[in-house]
Amino acid sequence: MAKYTGPSCRLCRREGMKLFLKGDKCYSEKCTFIRRDYVPGQHGKSRIKLSDYGLQLREKQKVKRTYGILEGQFRLYFKMAEKSRGITGTMLLQLLERRLDNVVYQAGFATSRAQARQMVRHRHVSVMGRIADIPSYLVKKDSLIQMRGKEENLKSVKDILTSRRAEVPSWLKVDKENLTATVTRFPERVDIKIPVQEQLIVELYSK
Repeated sequence: MAKYTGPSCRLCRREGMKLFLKGDKCYSEKCTFIRRDYVPGQHGKSRIKLSDYGLQLREKQKVKRTYGILEGQFRLYFKMAEKSRGITGTMLLQLLERRLDNVVYQAGFATSRAQARQMVRHRHVSVMGRIADIPSYLVKKDSLIQMRGKEENLKSVKDILTSRRAEVPSWLKVDKENLTATVTRFPERVDIKIPVQEQLIVELYSK
């Protein structure tokens, strides 16, 4: 399966904001974006005025890179959002938030979505008592997500949970002792903290 294999920090610089792709490093002084907060490339420090299409493209790329998905899968999510009841842009973000790898990350069991994706693929996560190894699995309301594995692996998850810097979103209820997270409701737009103008993405795909 295709995936991006280049430097993660380069993506943050390209989008002009921290996407928190490297876990704890993003909160430290070693963060590349702090030292070089300009677009990568020969003309990175030049100011370029974006067209309407350029603004729409950047919003789409920002969301794709935050959740670690590629174009084909992103288009599928957009089509699902179009068919859903509600505002297309909001439904798109809700679908992405419901991905299992994102839920593991948001619950505080991983330092980044990339690490959460690896945990899922390595069968360290169960949903409603069954092993789930598909990162794109969409959790449902009242789903119970639990971390599993050897004692040393669970200890490392508890260490991550203890040192977590970001708050757990209100649509998740986390039991730190048993390493479980319950989806109490679907995330609403106010719960999604990514600074993105989703309407621009809708406009881009509506052309």
